Amino acid sequence: MGQTHIELPIFAWVCIAIVLFSQGIWLFCDARKRQFHPWLWGIWGLITVPSPLVIYLVITRIVMKKRDG
Repeated sequence: MGQTHIELPIFAWVCIAIVLFSQGIWLFCDARKRQFHPWLWGIWGLITVPSPLVIYLVITRIVMKKRDG
């Protein structure tokens, strides 16, 4: 079986980069504000979309809220 390669236009690569950088920066800033491992969240946010964002929001908004009372 041959592999097929999909050519992405430059516009798509630019959009992906903008989304990744925006997510990483937002995660870093919010985690720093909450003092919750900002470098971990920022770097992870630069790698993939949207898993880090979803997991971060679940942990910080639901789990930590229940824990703090």
